[in-house]
Amino acid sequence: QVQLVESGGGLAQAGESLRLSCASSESIFTFNAMAWYRQAPGRQRELVASINNGGYTHYVDSVEGRFTISRDGAKNTVDLQMNSLEVEDTAVYYCAAQSRMSDYWGQGTQVTVSS
Repeated sequence: QVQLVESGGGLAQAGESLRLSCASSESIFTFNAMAWYRQAPGRQRELVASINNGGYTHYVDSVEGRFTISRDGAKNTVDLQMNSLEVEDTAVYYCAAQSRMSDYWGQGTQVTVSS
């Protein structure tokens, strides 16, 4: 069973930075892509950023230029560096591993940005 464990969430003020990390129990190259999603209260879960096996990255427009997704194959981790945080970034952030057969999810980590 694949396990994904997120860490690094917490409280930040607008304009500050946070770094999320996701540790996978399996090699991250086992999956087609790794991604970060978020879900704010009353809203649907949305894709924030993804990175595929080829290293191609994708970001939702609202975080483009502020967030950076990266990976470490030796540590089997995928990080999300979040700069210039905005109140609208407040959400539970989930790590996801996407394979052809299934998607796997972490338990989520809360990010709260205050003004």
